[in-house]
Amino acid sequence: MELKSKLYLLDENGDKFMGMGVLWLLQAIDKTKSLREAASELNISYSKAYKMINNLETSLGKTVIDRKKGGAERQGVTLTPFGVALYQLYFEFQSKAKQRLMEPYEEFCNKLKGLMED
Repeated sequence: MELKSKLYLLDENGDKFMGMGVLWLLQAIDKTKSLREAASELNISYSKAYKMINNLETSLGKTVIDRKKGGAERQGVTLTPFGVALYQLYFEFQSKAKQRLMEPYEEFCNKLKGLMED
């Protein structure tokens, strides 16, 4: 048996705006310096990646990527200082939250094992 959990943030309307997909996208943007290349690396369309970033920025009211000129010059994008801090903060949140789930999960497994042996 294995524990799987999904943690994500919702805006005031109950719409998801931050989860692991957005975290991976921010990480890929930081690595590639390109929204298009980041999307390709994650096997998602450019339009989906664009919408994910736009939704994140709209929900938070803050810019997370610094958009530069694209096209032939391909100046790309970089994470803003806020984007970098958000990425680090959310990564830490995910890690700590998942670690804290392990103790109750192990307790559940032990109790379930006891139930099944009866």
